[in-house]
Parts: sequence; C-alpha cells; structure tokens
Amino acid sequence: MTGSGHVESPRDQHATAEVADAIRLAGQRVVVMGVSGSGKSTVGKMLAERLGVEYADADDFHSADNREKMSAGIALTDTDRLPWLHSIGDWLATHRQEGAVVTCSALKRSHRDVLRGHAEDLWLLHLSGSAELIEERMAGREGHFMPASLLRSQFEELEPPESDEHAITEETSKPPDEIVARFMAGVVRRIGGTDA
Repeated sequence: MTGSGHVESPRDQHATAEVADAIRLAGQRVVVMGVSGSGKSTVGKMLAERLGVEYADADDFHSADNREKMSAGIALTDTDRLPWLHSIGDWLATHRQEGAVVTCSALKRSHRDVLRGHAEDLWLLHLSGSAELIEERMAGREGHFMPASLLRSQFEELEPPESDEHAITEETSKPPDEIVARFMAGVVRRIGGTDA
C-alpha cells in the first residue's frame, strides 16, 4: 500500500520490481543470441530500453562480402565470422561502464568465447524455439538478407550455452515483455547468489 492509501495492483507491483531489477543491472553487457528469426531484435531492443542502455544489432557489423554471401544462400564460415565477432566485441568493450545490449547469433561456444575476450563478464539471453515455429516466422519476413533456406544450417551449428557461460534460456514463443522480465529477474537472482 502506498502512502496515499492506494493498493498496488499486480501490474503495478510487477512494474516496480522490474524498475528495481533494471537499477541493479546497471552496467551489465548482454548478448541476445539465437538462430535467425528467433526474435532477437524485438527482445534486444525491449531489453535495452528497460535497462536504459544502448542497443546494437549484429547485422549492422557484417561486411558487404558477408551480406552478399548470405543473400545468395551461402552459409558463412567461421573465418567469415571472425572479423564480425571481433567488431561486435570491440563495441561491447566500449560500453564497459554503462552497459549495453547487442543481438548476435553467437551459435557456437567458440563464437561466444571471442565476444568474451572483449567483455569477460558478458551475459547471454538465448532465445530458443522449434525449427517449425522459426521457419514460419521467417517466411513472413521481408527485406532481410538472411534467407530462410539457411535456417537449417544454423540449427545444425547451434551449441546451446553451457552452465559456466552466464546464460539464461527463454522460449521464443513467449511474449517479448515476459522474456525480458524473466531474464532481468534471473540475472538479479544470480548476481545476488539466490538462484537455485
């Protein structure tokens, strides 16, 4: 109950808790990861807004050659990805004090290790979902250089985060605001050492 005698609704209490979580998460750097079409951009932008930090999309760090390959349905190799990953890592390194959110497929452990080389305290929000759901989403996307035909190769490459990677996995079928709230609360619990 507030000083005015108003009883907070569950919605008000949820919003208050989320603000408190955002304050506690000040300075954290987060990579929203997953295969193409998993909802990374939507969730990443929302998370950055809730945390009050800068947001970047990993697609903007790709070279023209990488974009051309993907547009032609050619899967990138790890050699293709390495400069891209270092560019994202450099961007994260410049946000050490204030925190930041970036989306990046980060499919393999080795990819994430490159990013951690620039930001060792990195948190991962892994958006997980079935190939069928994500294929359906990608079929409705327009104007993106990653064709749906490459999705299967991404699932084949995907190495889900391991227990030592400071990662939280959420189902992409959940509403974005729920995913963001659950991630924020989960990180706060882990930082406080209260997560089971």
